[in-house]
Amino acid sequence: MTYPVDAPPDDDRTSDSGAAHHARRAPHARNADDADDARLISESLRDPERFTAVYDRHYTVIYRYVAGRLGPQPADDIAAETFLVAFRRRKTFDASKGTLRSWIFGIATRLVSQHRRAETRRYQALAKVGTDRAAGSHEDRVVTWVTAEGLQPQLARALAALSAKERDVVLLVALSGLGHDEVAAALGIPYGTVGSRLNRARRKLRAALDLEGL
Repeated sequence: MTYPVDAPPDDDRTSDSGAAHHARRAPHARNADDADDARLISESLRDPERFTAVYDRHYTVIYRYVAGRLGPQPADDIAAETFLVAFRRRKTFDASKGTLRSWIFGIATRLVSQHRRAETRRYQALAKVGTDRAAGSHEDRVVTWVTAEGLQPQLARALAALSAKERDVVLLVALSGLGHDEVAAALGIPYGTVGSRLNRARRKLRAALDLEGL
């Protein structure tokens, strides 16, 4: 199987110089977990068994992200495939370009992209099912609605109507908790492009949900 890890250039990306400018403006956050992830990947090049720790650390959040987009049934297979691709391509991980989790979420997103029609059909089907509004903050509502079987119908319709690029950004933020710089690294796009796509997507979702401050 050929894995869609190397995506073609985005048609609305800025130039390389612009990408570098955004990278300087929004450097990737570094913390102990990120350093530990980088260490594990490095150790796994000598001892492949060390990659098990990467799988254990990140599998749950990757599964939750995929399940939120495609439903629980295909999530096991796609999440597992994500880590198979990551294992096979672990030599290509570059900690200077972003965190390991953003790199893995990028792989998962590209695998999800093979199922765009299934994802859209899922949202369209869920839009026909009436549900109660979820309690909590606006962000909590988005996470609840996109991960539960009772996806709020207006949101489901709005998600189905988003462009693929807008959907990738807004769901990476809502489902994974990645920062804008990590989303940029995951998708291979400039930092500023993340903000512009997210703003467009949020405007559409606000209009559909009649919510303020989504």
